[in-house]
Amino acid sequence: MTGGFRLDLHVHTTYSPDSRLPLDAVVERLGTEGLQGFALTDHNTVAGHAALRTLADKFPQYRFIPGIEVSTYEGHLLVFGVAEVPPLHRPVEETVEWVEAHGGVAVPAHPARHSHGIGRRVASRLKVPALETVNGHNSEVANARAALIAASRTLGETGGSDAHDAAGVGRGYTVFPEGVETVDQMLEELRRRHTRSGGVSLRFGEMARLAIRTVTLRVTRGFRPI
Repeated sequence: MTGGFRLDLHVHTTYSPDSRLPLDAVVERLGTEGLQGFALTDHNTVAGHAALRTLADKFPQYRFIPGIEVSTYEGHLLVFGVAEVPPLHRPVEETVEWVEAHGGVAVPAHPARHSHGIGRRVASRLKVPALETVNGHNSEVANARAALIAASRTLGETGGSDAHDAAGVGRGYTVFPEGVETVDQMLEELRRRHTRSGGVSLRFGEMARLAIRTVTLRVTRGFRPI
């Protein structure tokens, strides 16, 4: 697979309780990062989807995928192409079934991350078409472990920045095949396991800064879990 569209499939904006990134600021970063679009994956909400549709009308040169990062019992799940939030904090298998029944695609977010990942054991058996194998907020080890699981199961790969600020946009991205342009086509390529990931992992110094930022945000929201 050469060329194709590059989309950041894991972006959080001000509709997430832990992000201060405006939607408009994400669009401003797309050209700089060589991206043709992104997926809006705010935590447990579709509140930003209406604004995303407005952006799609305003910027027809880009592709915008409506998504959610859903909290399941085992960990976080990226969901693409649904108009409502799945039932929260349910077993991940049950959530995947709900997503498929509603015409969407489910991909475990940062599955090998200690915090909020579903874990390697579940990732090794869960019936999904792809795993997030590059997450811009993951260590290199966590991303490599996810990639090994995906390869062993011949699954597709997705990449996303997990951005919560403008500087993070594009650290991870998903490459779709040539000729794929519409959101429906992209969802189908995810189902067919035809995507691959790219991007960079966190270095040690970046991990330390992220840990400080995470603690600060948890204090701000009163340690409420996401």
